[in-house]
Amino acid sequence: MKQNKTDAASVPVSDRQRIDWMITLVPFALIVVLALLFFLLPTESNAVLTGIRTFLGDSFGLYYLVIGLGTAVLSLYIALSRYGRIVLGAPDEKPRYSFFQWGAMMFTAGLAADILFYSFCEWILYWEDPHTAELGSRMDWSSTFTLFHWGPIPWGFYLVLAVAFGFMLHVRKRTRQKYSEACRPLLGRYTDRLPGRLIDLLAVFALLAGTATTFSVATPLLSEALKTLLGITLPDRSITIFILLVTCALYTFAVLHGMLGVSLLANVCTYCFYGLLLYVLLFGGEARFILETGFSAMGRLAQNFLGLATYTDPTRSTGFAQNWTIFYWAYWMVWCVAAPFFIGSISRGRTIRSTILGGYAFGMGSTFVSFIVLGNYGLGLQMSGRFDVVALYEKTENLYTTIIALLQQLPLAKAVLVLLIVTMIAFYATSFDSIAMVAAQYSYKNLQKDEEPKGSIKALWSILLILLPVALVFSDSSMANLQSVSIIAAFPIGAVIVLITLAFLKDAKQYLREQENVK
Repeated sequence: MKQNKTDAASVPVSDRQRIDWMITLVPFALIVVLALLFFLLPTESNAVLTGIRTFLGDSFGLYYLVIGLGTAVLSLYIALSRYGRIVLGAPDEKPRYSFFQWGAMMFTAGLAADILFYSFCEWILYWEDPHTAELGSRMDWSSTFTLFHWGPIPWGFYLVLAVAFGFMLHVRKRTRQKYSEACRPLLGRYTDRLPGRLIDLLAVFALLAGTATTFSVATPLLSEALKTLLGITLPDRSITIFILLVTCALYTFAVLHGMLGVSLLANVCTYCFYGLLLYVLLFGGEARFILETGFSAMGRLAQNFLGLATYTDPTRSTGFAQNWTIFYWAYWMVWCVAAPFFIGSISRGRTIRSTILGGYAFGMGSTFVSFIVLGNYGLGLQMSGRFDVVALYEKTENLYTTIIALLQQLPLAKAVLVLLIVTMIAFYATSFDSIAMVAAQYSYKNLQKDEEPKGSIKALWSILLILLPVALVFSDSSMANLQSVSIIAAFPIGAVIVLITLAFLKDAKQYLREQENVK
């Protein structure tokens, strides 16, 4: 009996010793403290964060812009250079997932339900911005800026880091699945010391802040859709918490079933997403306008890309660069903690070239299709006079009710709302099952090849990721605050991205030399 107790106790002790508790719990504790401050001192905390955010955007905006443009250019260089032929795995290894499965997981993991929310409404915000009027046609530039802020530079962040992490995991076979480990070729022994620990703490902190922000942005649209569909008058908070709990249950179920569950949910999400887009395109009555405006917007983006990517508004005449471009690049940097790790892990067997170019084709391509179809549908209603979208927004100052009103212009509007709700929940669940998977991997000091985190650790992260958004539902200023936290966290994350990129180039160059010597 005594021997049995000893044996039984030895296993959990061993498991506990494998967990990096500092990296797991310290960032979460910091986020919880911040959330309490937001709740107890909303005015004061908002003022402080806004001040820091304004300072960084105003004084260091060039920093974000240079990293963004540099990363996008570098992604193409890596893909088209000799680095592109490196296989993320053994030289003769084949991809584990089909192109569609791989692309579906990559796309749904990288964007969450934000893409649906912003696809419908972001053009309205550009329409209202004075900088758009300065450039000329509000219609032309409203449709172009959506593609710019969700296009090559955001996906450049994702894909450069994805191949760096994929190289680290599948080629160098490193068992520490952390941000700091990707910096080892540069940091050396300091990877296991204070600099490496600080990098990992910052990464998990940014991950949690970005996650909470994402939930805060688009969840109210789900609440509004449910209220409209069911005709209920429950408080928004109650509906939002219900949505969050359902989403948590879905992605927890998926993540506990490993990559098979994640892949299945990603496929379902992708089918629902393209089903929604196809319905709007075919039955929205604006098909010609949607396609022609989208085609023109892509051409305008290609023609003006460098100018848009380097625009700083030095006189601060409108603050467009600070309010939009710099904010977006910072927000994408924060999301780079989770999404590229996941993309890198599922890209085993693919060459670096196919990962980057395929990522642009499927990931950025699907993003463009979303904004072209959904955004230009609303823009088409505005330009044709069928429905004054801008006037409704100016009257209500509520993007969520404006989007619902847009959808109600479609035939079988209730069916469309059902499809929207299902797609958004699937997007959230797919994004956060991949985040929970990455966070669980981050919690381990080491993970062997093909080893997945224990179910209990994945379940722990599934719950931790939902607790903060639920708590923040009760704070009206939470979204603005968390957005500010994300931008602030992105400042050091940008430097880490540069370190990871340089470390990858150094290590990949050494690997190619090793391969040549073998031959």
